[in-house]
Amino acid sequence: MGTILVISTLPDREHAEKLARVLIDQKLAACVNILPAATSVYRWQGKVETASETIVLIKTTMARYPALESAIKTQHPYELPEIIAVPLVAGLPAYLAWVETETSI
Repeated sequence: MGTILVISTLPDREHAEKLARVLIDQKLAACVNILPAATSVYRWQGKVETASETIVLIKTTMARYPALESAIKTQHPYELPEIIAVPLVAGLPAYLAWVETETSI
């Protein structure tokens, strides 16, 4: 199985919930965790910025990643959204099988 964890940030909980629903409805993710606000400090267009953001943790598979990435880019309000995929090296087999089942088309 090629289960992955995709991490992204959004400007607020409303945007995060909207994205989560789209990803679940389209079977691009088995589960999306929406974490409380985080403070991000970053350089953007030559200036150091500070922003409050909402983090999402998306459980999916490598097979669904291209479509998931496309959906995030379409739904995301940022010009350059954070989309980072991390392969899972281990996990509860039953959980990983559930992710695979929930994202199968």
